Amino acid sequence: MLDSEMHNLQNCIAACQEAIRACQTCAAEDIRAGTSLCALINLDCSDICTATMNAMARNSIHHGDFAAVCAHVCRACATACSVHAEIHAHYAACQIACEKCASECVKHVKERHI
Repeated sequence: MLDSEMHNLQNCIAACQEAIRACQTCAAEDIRAGTSLCALINLDCSDICTATMNAMARNSIHHGDFAAVCAHVCRACATACSVHAEIHAHYAACQIACEKCASECVKHVKERHI
């Protein structure tokens, strides 16, 4: 694996970790507030980011497939959070983290196996 490819994998893993934290925080805030504004998409996104991060870390031949799904779900989560981002900081943080994760994952979509 080239150094640039390793760097891209590491950036994707780091972006997934940040998106996981942001999504879990956002979901927890929604649950504590008794709302479900973004909780479900946040939890979906957190799960997909976790699976993608694990696939990247073990250099799975399917990491590009995971990355494609992750980019899609992160974009959906960022869009959902953007609706409330001006009012609540946790939505803004989640939107930013998910946008970054999507942009890092997109770099690996061309490596799809299926």
